Amino acid sequence: MKAVKTAAGKNTVKVILENCLLSKEEITKACELAVEAGLEFVKTSTGFSTGGATFEDVALMKSVVGDKALVKAAGGVRTYDDAIKMIEAGASRLGTSGGVAIVKGEEHKNGY
Repeated sequence: MKAVKTAAGKNTVKVILENCLLSKEEITKACELAVEAGLEFVKTSTGFSTGGATFEDVALMKSVVGDKALVKAAGGVRTYDDAIKMIEAGASRLGTSGGVAIVKGEEHKNGY
């Protein structure tokens, strides 16, 4: 991560974890390494694996990175309530293909 951040210079760098494939300890360690490397974002998932963001994972990630990095919740954010809960858990950005439906208060039914 440090090498990528160094190569990126002043550009924003985000590390994408695949939380559904990691233990809580691995998520914690990855977030610690991201902060140590000076990355600006940690993201819960690509949205293409076996699971997406969970409220618990977002809260864990935020507790580790504190104010040193931002958390992006991605994968499985389908409703307005999901979006609000992710933000309350510590996400500052959401990755969702259902933004329009969420803003309208509808459930996004495509994707996972």
